Amino acid sequence: MNFRSLYLAVLLGLTAVITGCSTDGPSRFFTAQYGAVTDAGYTLPSIPVEKVPSQFRRQIVSYKTAEKPGTIIVDTKQKFLFLVQENGKAMRYGIGVGRDGFEWSGTARVALKREWPTWTPPSEMIKRQPELAKWRGGMPPGLNNPLGARALYLFNKGGDTGYRLHGTPEWNSIGKAMSSGCIRLMNQDIIDLYNRVQVGAKVIVQ
Repeated sequence: MNFRSLYLAVLLGLTAVITGCSTDGPSRFFTAQYGAVTDAGYTLPSIPVEKVPSQFRRQIVSYKTAEKPGTIIVDTKQKFLFLVQENGKAMRYGIGVGRDGFEWSGTARVALKREWPTWTPPSEMIKRQPELAKWRGGMPPGLNNPLGARALYLFNKGGDTGYRLHGTPEWNSIGKAMSSGCIRLMNQDIIDLYNRVQVGAKVIVQ
């Protein structure tokens, strides 16, 4: 290898490190962006990304849809959330979904966005889990809060659906059906999604 070829190889390698991305076939992964994050006085721990199946790591993929960029499409069967982008692409995130009996589908919109939200368990959940009654007035934000670092609140024509797109400290729940119906993402991913999504964005859950 001559000097010029070696220089170009090193330059390309540095570029990949700086962008925090790697490529694997048609997808573009962001595996370097799951490290510890200090945000609003909280320090989110790093995620052992090597333990997260590659398909559930944040990545840009080819995606055909008639929906306009900025639309969120949730595929509950495959456990993916797609944020539609330009030119037949989408940012894809791994998600956790509702367990048996708590699945749902439909169209909504992002009505509110909250950083480090308060979690208030619904009365139906408190009936199933009486120990949650202490949070009837709301659980303060924090590293153990079930809504994680961010939440997007979904409304439809009837008002608040009660469902959220939110973060979770339980990174190992991604790719599984174990929530009470809300769609959960790893905290580092919900922060990324939060920064990309506008209030009013269309959300399709299928």
